[in-house]
Amino acid sequence: MSVESAKKRKTKVIRSDGGAAEKEARKGRGDGDQENKIYSEEAEVDTRDPAKDYDLYKETCEDLQRLMAEIHELKSKGGKDAAAEIDERRIQSCIHFMTLKKLNRLAHIRLKKGRDQTHEAKQKVDALHLQLQNLLYEVMHLQKEITKCLEFKSKHEEIDLVNVEEFYQDAPSDISKPDFTMNDPHQQTLSRLDWELEQRKRLAEKYKESLANKEKIMKDIEIKKEYLSSLQPRLNAIMQASLPVQEYLSMPFDQAHKQYDIARHLPPPLYVLYVQANSYGQACDKNLTVAIDGDVEEAKALSRPPEDSQDDESDSDAEEEQTTTKRRRPTLGLQLDDKRREMLKRHPLSITLDLKYKDGSVLHLYFYYLMSLNIVTVKTKVTTATEMSVAISAGDLLAPASLLSCLYPGDHGKKTPNPANQYQFDKVGILTFSDYIVDLGHPYVWVQKLGGLHFPKDQPQKSMLADNSLSASHMETTIKLLRVRLQSRLALQKQFASLEHSIVPISSECQHLFPVKIISRLIKWCAISYDDYVVLPYTKHVREADMAHETDLYFSALIERGTAKLHVAIVLNPGYSTIPPIFSICLHWKGEKSSRNDDNLKAMEGEVNVCFKELLGPKPGHQLLTNQIQRLCMCLDVYLETETHDSSVEGPKEFPREKMFLRLLRGPNRIKPFKYNHPQGFFTHR
Repeated sequence: MSVESAKKRKTKVIRSDGGAAEKEARKGRGDGDQENKIYSEEAEVDTRDPAKDYDLYKETCEDLQRLMAEIHELKSKGGKDAAAEIDERRIQSCIHFMTLKKLNRLAHIRLKKGRDQTHEAKQKVDALHLQLQNLLYEVMHLQKEITKCLEFKSKHEEIDLVNVEEFYQDAPSDISKPDFTMNDPHQQTLSRLDWELEQRKRLAEKYKESLANKEKIMKDIEIKKEYLSSLQPRLNAIMQASLPVQEYLSMPFDQAHKQYDIARHLPPPLYVLYVQANSYGQACDKNLTVAIDGDVEEAKALSRPPEDSQDDESDSDAEEEQTTTKRRRPTLGLQLDDKRREMLKRHPLSITLDLKYKDGSVLHLYFYYLMSLNIVTVKTKVTTATEMSVAISAGDLLAPASLLSCLYPGDHGKKTPNPANQYQFDKVGILTFSDYIVDLGHPYVWVQKLGGLHFPKDQPQKSMLADNSLSASHMETTIKLLRVRLQSRLALQKQFASLEHSIVPISSECQHLFPVKIISRLIKWCAISYDDYVVLPYTKHVREADMAHETDLYFSALIERGTAKLHVAIVLNPGYSTIPPIFSICLHWKGEKSSRNDDNLKAMEGEVNVCFKELLGPKPGHQLLTNQIQRLCMCLDVYLETETHDSSVEGPKEFPREKMFLRLLRGPNRIKPFKYNHPQGFFTHR
């Protein structure tokens, strides 16, 4: 019964659905006939509201839940009328299921449409992105082209064109076209290039004409050379016939020829020195004379090849074997002495250079060549036209040991510049070459260069060839340095004579650097040794800065004003006045003060050590030292006069203010005004 009833119920449901469907179909056909449209759920999706479908879905689900609950309740109660009600509920449930299926289809259609729309939008975005990439590539390409255009350099930029003013002034109007080119830089550049081309064409024509003239001149020169070569025999005959005339007129042509003959026997370094010095004297310095001194016959004997050297060696060996053991020690000592003398032997010929000055002073330079050591040495001597008052402190100024010291920086002349000599000294027991400098002379590096010798420092060199070009490149500079050195030493000698008498000589050209009245006075001036300088505590900063060396000259000075005493230590470099002196000061007044504990004393040192260029005076600056001492006296006055007076001490001030100061002190260090302003006559700070 239940199966049959179920079948019956199913057929009923199908009929009801079919009838409803047929009705809807008929209705649809009737509408289609009327509107000529076909029903489509895809089209219906566009007309339906998704929110309303969602509400319908919720209502349908609630109705299904309610119907299922009612069917369950009817089945649980049972009864005769329950079957009919259950069928009704079942039919309603089927209708709701149909509604849910339709809603599901609509949802799937919406989802498909959404995916299609998303895909279409994505394709559009991809297409736009591709277009964007293409545009960016075009932009990058255009930027590169723009950069190339901006960085483009035309060949005309390398041409040195005439300036615009000369172009419009010299160029014809048909090329310059001022009406069009004045306001157009491009057309102006083109016109200038046209004018440059026109000028170069003219110059090319002139060049061709010059070449033709050159060929003519060369032919004339060849003809004249042939004529001059034919004159040589005639000139020789004339010179031979003019010898009596030369003797009568005291014209030493023959003597010069003799000097040239002697020069052939000079060793190569001295020969190079002679040739270059003689050439420089004839061309540039008429006050430079060169002469050759020594034994010519001995020099000729040295140039001959030795004949009996092997026999002498064999004889000496036989004599050594015959000596007894008791006599060997003195024999070895004598042999070492002989070897030393032989090693330190000078060439019999030497070169003498005389540098004459306007005041009549003469600097004599004697050059010697040590044959075994292959070096050149020099001795010096100074003669003055008048006798000068020699100051005690100026004893070393013209001494041969210090006169030419450090003519070039670091060249003291106490060591041999040839590295091979040290190995030679070890063989004969010579400890240092400085022990023989008094007899042999100083082997300065610049002396070797004047002789054309150059020794490397890395390894020993036994033999070096004299180089003319090396000597010529150093000759002019060295002669000028020698002249400046002697002039500065003679000027210092005069200044030291005045300083020892407590007089600071100031030239008229330097009077404006100082006020009219300076009360501080120089009391003492003397020379000191390097060891004495090192002991002074207020010179420590100079020694630590490596600005004081044993080859320098050292002096001490004392400046006083009242109870204040200023002690001064001075380092004078051999290269004065090219290299300024260095001052260190210490003040004894109300205690001991120096630049280490007093900023104003440090500023006073800076006035003379740092601002020395203001004190050079007229060239070549030989007044620098005395001007520095005078400035120290001036600065001491400023230091003492600007000190505050102790009100607890009765009586007048020890150092009354006699100078004008715009401002007494400045800055956290309370620096005093040490700078003198001329012609206003007052002191200010730097």
